[in-house]
Amino acid sequence: MKKYKSATESRVSITELMLPSHSNFGGKVHGGHILNLMDQIAFACASKHSQCYCVTASVNRVDFLHPVEVGELLTLRASINYTGRTSMVVGVRVESENITEGTKRHCNSSYFTMVAKDEKGNSIPVPGLLLENEQGVRRFARSKKRKEEAFIRDTEFESSYFKMEKYLADLENENVKIALK
Repeated sequence: MKKYKSATESRVSITELMLPSHSNFGGKVHGGHILNLMDQIAFACASKHSQCYCVTASVNRVDFLHPVEVGELLTLRASINYTGRTSMVVGVRVESENITEGTKRHCNSSYFTMVAKDEKGNSIPVPGLLLENEQGVRRFARSKKRKEEAFIRDTEFESSYFKMEKYLADLENENVKIALK
């Protein structure tokens, strides 16, 4: 196995026709179906990079920007943005295409943290990421920063560290009634 691999070596894409069986009660493609496809492509990308089985550790924010219509083509692209010791951040971009009009729309992007596992389920080291251009450096740095901010945010709100007084003023203009006992 290589010590470092470029993002292009692990990049994958899939295109799938959205069928009526993928729709929700509103007639649009169900968000859960899109999330399932996103998880599958993140798995494929991470497994291709690490050359082993991978599991989803977390998904960082999924915003559905535009609804996807039945009959549209959905294209998902995934690439490795960041590598840790045993984990990888896979960037996933989703676009829909109306094939009769020839129009394309960016539907959403998300970041999946995937962890490489051995046959016993233990986390194992992955190849590092070979950064070949400014975009690769930007994506790696952004993923690193997002990881650090998540750690700080999670720690700040742990019950043993949380200081309620620090947040009460922030809640004054929110749709909440505070009735502490």
